[in-house]
Amino acid sequence: MNEPAAPVTPTGIKLHKKSRLLEIVFSDDTCFMYPCEYLRVSAPASAGQGPDKPVHGKQRVGITQIEPQGTEALQLDFDDGFSGSYSWEALHALGVNHDRNWQDYLQSLMEHGLERGAGQASGADGKVTIKLLYFIQLAKLTGRDEEEVELPESVTTVDTLLTWLGSRRQGWQEAFAADKVQVTVNKHFSEPYTLVEHGDEVAIVPRSK
Repeated sequence: MNEPAAPVTPTGIKLHKKSRLLEIVFSDDTCFMYPCEYLRVSAPASAGQGPDKPVHGKQRVGITQIEPQGTEALQLDFDDGFSGSYSWEALHALGVNHDRNWQDYLQSLMEHGLERGAGQASGADGKVTIKLLYFIQLAKLTGRDEEEVELPESVTTVDTLLTWLGSRRQGWQEAFAADKVQVTVNKHFSEPYTLVEHGDEVAIVPRSK
């Protein structure tokens, strides 16, 4: 007689506030990065905007607090005022089925004529501008210690920022490679998927050899 499968439980939980991502590692060695928007719009319909249309306008929603609910669930408080309880089983399923669920959600929005909400924050002129600080060799390479730059639409994260910076001049690609620099956003150490938004201060320091 086969033993029943052990329930999948989390072994690690980390909230990346700047990137609006919740990272959960499970006991079956799976690891998922949940966008806060995805978790918010995946809440029960009764917690959103009615059963006949999907929750929408949550593209920039964030999680403000995480609270375990006994040994079976996690309560998530969002900055739009909503608080929901998500079982470990439900969270694991949301991770496994993310791509399919997300495409179904986008399709539902389109069918109802709804939108995800405001995208990347911008200034009054509609442009996304950040302040860049360069250190040591990078200051010599760029010929300046700092500059304000307007970002193209393709640049939304630290990873895409470094790729763009490396493409601005011949010979810059290697200097701005992710494994060659350490990046902080608003004085906090970043990760490749850390969001870069209007008004941010981004410092780029060469890694010591």
